[in-house]
Amino acid sequence: MPDNTRRARDEDFWLTFADRYAVQPGPINLENGYFGRMSRTVVEEYQRNIELINRSNSVQVRQRFEPQDSLDIRAQLAEMLGVRAHSIALTRNASDGLQALIRNYNRLQPGDQVLICDLEYDTVKGAMRWLAGHRGVEVIEIDHQHPATFDSLLASYRDIFVRYPRLKLMALTHVTHRTGLVMPVQAIAALAKEHGVDVILDGAHALGQLEFDLESLGVAFAGYNLHKWIGAPLTLGFIYIAPQRLADIDPDMGEMHFPLNDIRGRTPYSTPNIPALMTLPLVLEEHQAMGGSAAKGARLNYLRDRWVSAVRELPGIEVMTPDDPRLYCGITSMRFTNHADQQVMAERLLSEYNLFTVVRSGAASGPCIRITPGLTTTAAEIDLLIKALTELS
Repeated sequence: MPDNTRRARDEDFWLTFADRYAVQPGPINLENGYFGRMSRTVVEEYQRNIELINRSNSVQVRQRFEPQDSLDIRAQLAEMLGVRAHSIALTRNASDGLQALIRNYNRLQPGDQVLICDLEYDTVKGAMRWLAGHRGVEVIEIDHQHPATFDSLLASYRDIFVRYPRLKLMALTHVTHRTGLVMPVQAIAALAKEHGVDVILDGAHALGQLEFDLESLGVAFAGYNLHKWIGAPLTLGFIYIAPQRLADIDPDMGEMHFPLNDIRGRTPYSTPNIPALMTLPLVLEEHQAMGGSAAKGARLNYLRDRWVSAVRELPGIEVMTPDDPRLYCGITSMRFTNHADQQVMAERLLSEYNLFTVVRSGAASGPCIRITPGLTTTAAEIDLLIKALTELS
């Protein structure tokens, strides 16, 4: 058994790990997909940085942070990702970055087509639809077959690329926020490249719980969060642009603070959350010290498998995410098939079992309850979830 798989089942280790985090008494949080917790040491570092910047004000920022520290921080992040520093730019979150990539993509002509699917994040859908009015393109929208398989996902895109030869750009989500389905990004991107379609990848939920080589995915443009599974303060994310493709993204609204060949001009220029950025080196150090995405992902998958294997065959329960290990991660959704209103059932999970979950809608397969364990979630809490789902089914 690999070390990460063995450790994923070691409750004593994860209880010790959970002690590094402050958790407020109250409902058991199974909605850890919104944003992650900072460790106690990261919170302390963040507070120190807030106090430092508040004391020193623009002197520290102008003399040290802007000319040197910000570049060092970006270089450390790039090293963890295995990419060159000049291929990433820090943003406030994935949504900001993805909107910037979409609106500044300059290879579209009137009459071209762009592609979205039902599982895309609403902000991404909105940005792609915005292109219709401002670039004169046609938006192609598809619904994915449910339940999805690796082959069905590839087949759906292969068919779309053939049916719509004017496609030039597509959105693709690595981990879908509605059901937790993990898209086979590398395979889809290879198909897209064969047909001359560029991919803008939404990696908001992927970084920190999935192992991947960013350059090997085959996408030229991507946006990520750092405050979900990496453990950074809120307001931190980044975009990636393959260096050879930088010219295909215009500077944001004529941005002139950076040279034309600097990726940082491809995002809105504003005063960032400097204390949060200064915290990032410690965040990356802690993430890597515990084994990075491999260790975190193994634990989250173990917790997910624990409840899914116990309830998948129950009458009245439908698990929305497949069990193909290529297509799932810690985030998984389900629904009560005997109840039309999933929000009512989510409220019952909270009121009767003290389990906090969230309802997601917008997928063609219908509303579902998203269940996302976190790094402080225990096996005992998952067992309570199993009990609740069994009784409510």
